[in-house]
Amino acid sequence: MARLNTTFRPGRAAVLAVAGLYFLVPLAASVIFTVDVPGQGLNVDAYAQILGTDGFLPSLVLSLELAAATIAVVLLLMVPAMVALRLGAPRLRPVVEVICSLPLIVPPIAFVAGIGTVLKWGPEYLATTPLFQTFVALQNPDFPIVLVLAYVVMALPFVHRALDAGLRAVDVRTLVEAARSCGAGWPQALVRAVLPNLRSALLNAAFLTLALVLGEFTVAQLLGFQPFAVWIYSIGGSQAQMSVAVSVLSLFLTWALLLAVATLGGRRAPSRTVSQG
Repeated sequence: MARLNTTFRPGRAAVLAVAGLYFLVPLAASVIFTVDVPGQGLNVDAYAQILGTDGFLPSLVLSLELAAATIAVVLLLMVPAMVALRLGAPRLRPVVEVICSLPLIVPPIAFVAGIGTVLKWGPEYLATTPLFQTFVALQNPDFPIVLVLAYVVMALPFVHRALDAGLRAVDVRTLVEAARSCGAGWPQALVRAVLPNLRSALLNAAFLTLALVLGEFTVAQLLGFQPFAVWIYSIGGSQAQMSVAVSVLSLFLTWALLLAVATLGGRRAPSRTVSQG
């Protein structure tokens, strides 16, 4: 039986300790700021008042709706494309990787400036055409589709890396050929043979997209919409303690989602043994 290596390494322990302090000290300071009221001692009113604050639930619901729509669109776009790329054109993989990495290079300010310029074409050039109503619908404040489109582009680098790692660990060609030999069509082979083996990759891509949408501020603020991150900023000037309390809660919510994704992705179907008589 192999023995576990339990050698203590001071260098590794020091790095982990510094990293832990780097993340935990600011978090602890934020929590203390939200519960320590001068002259009153410990007080959790900042957390108790969050649900009753104007704009909290609408902004949170809007962000979750935008995240759900973004996850659906980006996965519907990237999963078939990545599978087709791996099966039919593997030499184009570097080209697709470069294209999907472009959102990391383009500054958000430049990106949103380009979006704003395109949106101005509606009233300036398309006011007398049916496309004008399309531009109006894209900017509906109840559900701004333009934010979904922007977030899909911004999520491409993360979704591409997650799916690429998942596809590298799976023999996609064999799975598809086996499904096709059993009479399945291409969509059925993708859904029943490939996607179940990409569960962890899909969950990772969905979580990264969710975290991106919940924390994105620049694009939504400059386009004039108020999802959750913009709402936190808007109450920060007049209710600093409330703003930090909401930020702390959103951080713990993100951690909870990460643990849920890790738990779902780590589950495996129970192994079955076949007895032969």
